Amino acid sequence: MPLPDVPAVEQVVIEMTNAFRRENKLGQVTASPALTKAARAYAAYLAKNNAFSHTADNRDVGARATASGYQWCSIGENLAMNLDSRGFETRELARQTVEGWINSPGHKANLLGPHYTEIGVGVVQAPDKNPKYIAVQVFGRPQSAKFTFQIANATGVPVSYTFSGETHDLSPSMSVTHTACTPGALDFIKAGPKKVAAKFQAADQTVYTLKGDAKAGLKVELSKRATLE
Repeated sequence: MPLPDVPAVEQVVIEMTNAFRRENKLGQVTASPALTKAARAYAAYLAKNNAFSHTADNRDVGARATASGYQWCSIGENLAMNLDSRGFETRELARQTVEGWINSPGHKANLLGPHYTEIGVGVVQAPDKNPKYIAVQVFGRPQSAKFTFQIANATGVPVSYTFSGETHDLSPSMSVTHTACTPGALDFIKAGPKKVAAKFQAADQTVYTLKGDAKAGLKVELSKRATLE
């Protein structure tokens, strides 16, 4: 009966995950020691306690990642359980695990999370009369990789804008810098008789300079900076 090389399974899961992300034109995720620690510890907990849920230890993935030393901005988790009396080859166990996630909408959404940059995978054999394996996959984006963008009001009049569902007012000749875990909708509305909205998707390291426009009412110029103060 074949039994897999567990550390190799973890590595192949990462490789297959990145291959799937490449197919969908997304950036690669790199292994994080802290996320790997969290994933392996939780896989071991699930296997030892014959449990299978995202909160079996009365914590969520965010709490487990934090306890493992990962300062996260965005976090997500996939779980898998595979059992086969015939045993598993290394790549076959990894393939079944990743394909199971791909075929499940919620797990697939984590695989294709566009803003995740790091990953941790833990695979543990669980006690059973047949070969049984628990896999935990944790995705993260660290606090150090928050998105940053700036808005500068050069219109001469107050401007209101919304970002992440919150409305803000920006006085003339003022600027403001935002940091966020994920970019979101950024809508501008100029005060006065011509309230014309300008809509954008907030982008990292971008400066949005607001200027008056006789026809449109509001003009937004975009520029890039390597670093925002």
